[in-house]
Amino acid sequence: MSPGQLLAVLELVGVFAFALDGALTAMRAAHLDLFGVVALGVVTALGGGALRDVLLGSLPPASFSDWRYLFVATCGALVAFWGHPLLRRLSRPILLSDTAGLSLFCVTGSAIALEAGAGPGQAVLLGAVSAIGGGTLRDVLVRRVPTVLTGGLYAVPALLGATIAVAGGRLGADGLPLALAAGGSCAALRLLGLRYGWHAPRARLVPRQLDEPGGA
Repeated sequence: MSPGQLLAVLELVGVFAFALDGALTAMRAAHLDLFGVVALGVVTALGGGALRDVLLGSLPPASFSDWRYLFVATCGALVAFWGHPLLRRLSRPILLSDTAGLSLFCVTGSAIALEAGAGPGQAVLLGAVSAIGGGTLRDVLVRRVPTVLTGGLYAVPALLGATIAVAGGRLGADGLPLALAAGGSCAALRLLGLRYGWHAPRARLVPRQLDEPGGA
């Protein structure tokens, strides 16, 4: 399998995982009909990649020019809709599908950015945008504070995975082992953050009276 074919396969697997996640989240966060569930699944799956392509000037975005993206995203959302009674009995299906999508998209997003001529730093950022963009749009549409702002480590694992993918690519590492290492690192950090309650550093709030003249 050529690097281009591997990238396409990983991208489509990530699309399916994020569509599943978006549809399941839509059904749990809001009482939506079939159209609403599919729409949220598609937005989650394709939003980050579309934003990445727009920033790269790659127009129209791949999700609009390649029928496979919309087809796979729709299939993922429909699987979630019709299989929801079974999926909700499984162990944390939303968490697992979201982690899978996050890990795959940070790798493919950074690789696509490098192929488009972006520098290493820009490729890392665009890999993270690919990974978190769709989920952020999903949360806004269901009127939730985006997971990237509240859900433990979310953007940080995406940045880590994208950094490993970019650094390994620059050093000439092989495609599949590199993708597994980068995606696995992203998934491991995300799951460990949830397991142990890790968060990115937060600003320490200072009591108001200390800021006021004459305060204690």
